[in-house]
Parts: sequence; structure tokens; C-alpha cells
Amino acid sequence: MDFEFKYRAFISYSHSDEHWAKWLHKSLETYRVPKHLIGTKTAYGPVPERFAPVFRDRDELATATNLGETLTRALEQSAFQVVICSPAAAKSRWVNEEILAFKRLGREHRIFCLIVAGEPGASAAAATADQECFPNALIYKMGENGQLSETRGEPIAADARPKKDSKQDVRLKLVAGMLGVGLDELKQREAHRRHRRMVALVTASVVGMTITSGLAAAAWIARNQAERERVRAETEAETARQTTNFLVGLFAVSDPNEARGNSITAREILDKGSQRIKSELVTQPAIQATLMETMGTVYTSLALYPPAASLLDSSLQKRLELYGADSLEVAQSAEKLGGVLTLTAEYDKAELMYRKALDLRQKQLGPEHVDIARSQYQLADLLFRKGENEAADPLFRQALAMRRKLIGSNTIEVAKSLEGLAMNLYNQGKYDEALPTMRLAVELQRGLHKEPHTDLAEALSNLGVVLSDMGEYRESETLYREALQMKRVLLGDTHPEIALGLNNIAYALTDQKKYDEAASMYRQAIAMQHKLLGDDHPDIAAALNNLAFVLHDKGDAEGARRMMQQSLDMYRRTVGSEHPSIARGMGNQAMWLMQAGDYVSAEPLLLEALQMRRKLLGNEHTDVAGTLTLLASLLVETGRFEEARSAAAEARAICLPALGRPTGARRPPPVPKGQHW
Repeated sequence: MDFEFKYRAFISYSHSDEHWAKWLHKSLETYRVPKHLIGTKTAYGPVPERFAPVFRDRDELATATNLGETLTRALEQSAFQVVICSPAAAKSRWVNEEILAFKRLGREHRIFCLIVAGEPGASAAAATADQECFPNALIYKMGENGQLSETRGEPIAADARPKKDSKQDVRLKLVAGMLGVGLDELKQREAHRRHRRMVALVTASVVGMTITSGLAAAAWIARNQAERERVRAETEAETARQTTNFLVGLFAVSDPNEARGNSITAREILDKGSQRIKSELVTQPAIQATLMETMGTVYTSLALYPPAASLLDSSLQKRLELYGADSLEVAQSAEKLGGVLTLTAEYDKAELMYRKALDLRQKQLGPEHVDIARSQYQLADLLFRKGENEAADPLFRQALAMRRKLIGSNTIEVAKSLEGLAMNLYNQGKYDEALPTMRLAVELQRGLHKEPHTDLAEALSNLGVVLSDMGEYRESETLYREALQMKRVLLGDTHPEIALGLNNIAYALTDQKKYDEAASMYRQAIAMQHKLLGDDHPDIAAALNNLAFVLHDKGDAEGARRMMQQSLDMYRRTVGSEHPSIARGMGNQAMWLMQAGDYVSAEPLLLEALQMRRKLLGNEHTDVAGTLTLLASLLVETGRFEEARSAAAEARAICLPALGRPTGARRPPPVPKGQHW
């Protein structure tokens, strides 16, 4: 790659040509440069080892007034521009703006075109103007004043229209132009590669056969492979169109025999659509897998997790059959399934899916790619939920660094990475780092979302968590209420996120000793969670933990201990026997047993909690200090003063470097959601 450029190419296209953009992006990034050409001096500099990375804008910018910082920077950092040309592209303001911006960088000679529809030059006559495929910025040369002149140019174009260039020729033409090498040389090299592959197939098949029959078998295999590749390419092109048609038809409900005068709910439409996918698309497994993934994602967003998991698992199995275990399509399906398994607290299964997706992407995409960063963030978020904070930390940091490098600092993805890192720092007791990192995440989210948004609401909630445990109760409550109101607008009144919002506000009210109001909110949250999440879930266990404190503060010590035990039992059923929340609950239970004078029952709980916290959080964590302090009190009450002195001294040594930091005993905080994007 030209050394001053980050991207080999920038793909400009209309939203209606997105399937072509996806194909071209993948085709260019996976192209292997012939070894004998690497390092060759050309007009564009030395030939690189590989063609990646290629930048593809994913949005149509329908409401924007300019290209924006991200796209402008990407254009500046791109050695070439490839314009996907069609009547839609010719009419697109943003395609035209991107071409103009690139030409104004003095790179008019570095623009290449791919014609996918329409006719070049059709705008010369009024009768055929609608068929023009070249945007004006391509047709006319740039003048010295930085504006388009009246002089027509001759765009360099590959032609993918029917009966024109094949997809293989399209790729080779564009690659040859952007590498600055001869097309014939690349074609000969491709022919040589195919010959070598055929020879390899022949070598594998001649065992026990004559040379003649081996060659025939290899040729047959090669022809079948070529046919499979052709069918796959056609299927990919057709999938987008049929997916759109299916979804449009799904919502065109007009049969009075079905509706019978009643309104049809979105859930009924989704369920009917899921059945149609399973029954009507059996002969089109690629499209079937795509639609299953789409429907599974919709079910997930509506918190309908069992049908979501079923559809996403079916999509994964079909893609394994279609594309093989090492494909990027399988990575995408594994990622989606991991997301819904995380929401149902099936953490071990979710971890397997996330690790599969990350491993496949690292193998297929190289060391740096936005999809790899997303996989790192999702795996880190899952490890955070499992209480494996030290393992999550480097993954959060790697994802953050890669996202800043590849897509810029002022992005949603960077905001989410900051948020995840902040909450992980918080769980490690590193509050001085956690608070400014969390505030930066919220500041970014507010700048990116001028309207209510779930990402902003989640960031506000998590900032409230950090502030609450630092004693800033009123600011914390204000943030929680703002987040909950935002979620009600976006998600309605019944959703797992609404339950978490109620839980957060109740927590802030408890800290302000508004116990009756807090208890009411906790019970609302728990009832909603049972309805949406089932009998057992870590979020329900957290709410039970918090409600137990309200009962205790109101004077119902026995009721508080029973509810804390329910919380502990549920945690063990959902996250396993070792988790920071288990240790926290045992410490709470032991504290209340001590208040009741039952030191015999309290001591083993404290010792087990201390051992678990040392193992999971490290010896320097303030939660370890909190448990040691309780243990010292118990030892004093039972007359073991030297042991008490030792425990208290260790707690003091831990707390001194963290002076002013809380050693909170109550609840595990809400976790940042992975997602999305």
C-alpha cells in the first residue's frame, strides 16, 4: 500500500447497490497478491503483500448535511476510490459528494468504476437520461478552481452487467488498476493458480488410480467446485432481494379471513413469519438461514429469547452445512447466538459462541478489522458478566484501541468500549480510573445521540452506578430516572431494561432512606423480570439482593436473611458456584447473622467469601478489605484478638492506597450491553 494511506480503496455506492458493495469489499480484501509481484515498483509505489484494508461506508446519510468527519477522514486516508455505478448511484447526492471530495484531494487519476446497471453516457440525451450510471462528478473533470469543469472525462470502468465482465474479471481489472500492474499478468497468474489447484487435486486423487483416471477425477472435482462457487455467488446476490420481498410480504396482512376484524399484533406476525421461513424456503437454505437470523434478531430485541435462540441456532447449523466451519458467515451466526445466550444467562454456551466468532474472524480477516474488535468487545463483556474481570480487561482495551485506529474516536463503538472498560475497572475497585472513563463514555454518547437512544440510556445508568457507590446519591438518581424515561419511550413499559431501570432507581432511593418507595419499585422490577426472564436469572438475583437490604433497613431482619438466601441460591443456579456476586451475598448474610449474635453460622460464610474474593478479585481489591473488616469484627466478638488485629491490619493496608474509595456491600452493578454494534 502507498505508505501514506491507511486504506487501499474507498468504496462509494448507493444504498440500493449495497449487495454489490458487500461483494466487492470482501472480494478485494481477500485477494491474494501474487508473491512475485510483491515489492515491485509501480506508479503507485511498491506492490503490497495484501490488498486490505478497504473502506466501505455503511450508511446512506439521509439526514446529514455533509459527509461528516469519519467519511472525510477515510477518503483522505484512501489510496484509491472505487465507485459502484448505476442509475441509483448517478442520482445519489452522497456518491457525488464523495467523488468530488476525493477529486479535490488531487486524486482524480486514482478513481476506478464498476458498472452494475444503467448505461454510461445516457445523460447526453433527455430520452435516456434516467439510465445514466455515472454521477456528474465522474463525467466531468475537475477544474483548477476546485469545481467541476465542462470537460468530459473518460472514467476507467469494469462492467459487471449481464453478458459483460465476469465477477472474476471485474475483480482482476480493478486490482490490476489499483496495483499499477498489467491485467494480462494477473490473469496469467490466476490461470497458473487454478492450474496448481488442479494439480493438487490430481495428486490427492491418484492414490490407487492410473494417471489418466486421476486427471479425469480432478477435472470433475474442479468443475463441480467452480459450479458450487457460481451457485454461491448467485445465491448471495439473490438473498438480499428475496429477503426484502419476504419481509415486505410478511407485513402486508390484508386477508379478512385471518384478521376477522381484529388488529394483528407484531408477535403474531413474527410467529407466522417464522413458520413460513421453516416451511416455504426449504429449497433455498442460504436465504432461509439469513431470514432465520433476521427474525432471531427481531425476537431478541423484543426480549422474546427462547424463539430467538431457536431461530439463531437453526441459522448457525444451516450455515455450517452451506459454507463450512471456517467461514465468516458461521462467525456471524455464532456471534448472534452468543448474544441471546448471554441475555438468558447461559454464559458458558455464550462464551463458546463468542470465542468461535473471534477465532474465525482472526483467521479470515487478519490481525485488525472492525469485526474483530466487535468480537473482542463482546467476549470481554461476557467475561465481565461472569466476574472474570482480569481476563476481560485486555480484551476491552484491545477492542478500544482497534476501534479508535480503524474508525475514529468520535464513534458509537468507541463509546461502548469506554463504557465496558469503565465498568470493568469499577468492578476491580479502580474507581479513580473508572469514573473519568465512564464520564467520557457518557459525553460521547450524548454527542452522538441527540434523540433518546438505548445506548445513551445504558451509559447514563452505568454512570449512576459508579456515582452511587461513591456517595453521589442525588446525581445518581437523576441519571437513573433520565435513563428509565428514555427506555420507556424506546422500549415500552414491559422489558428487561425497564426492570433494570426500576431496580436502579430503587437502589438510589434506598441510599436516601426512602424505603417504602424503594421496596415498591424493587417488587415491580422482580415481577416483570419473572414474567420476561423465567424463574432463574442473575438480574432477578440482584434485585432480590437489593430488596433484602430494604427489608433489613426497615427492621425485618429475618425476612431480609431469607430473601438474601433466595438471591444466593439463584446466583448459584445461574452463574455457578464461584462469582463475585456469590461472595458479596455470603458477606451480606454473614453480616446480618453477626448482628443477630450467630457468630458460629457467620464465620464459615465469611471465610468462604474471603477465599472466593481473593481468588476472583485479587488480594488488593477493596471488596477483600470489606470482608476482612467483617471478619476482624467477628474475631473480636469471639475473643480472638491477635487474629482480629492481623485481619484488620491487612484490611487497612488495602484501603490506604484507595482512601476514599467505597467497599460497597450491596449489589452487583448493571452490566453494559453488547451489542450492537
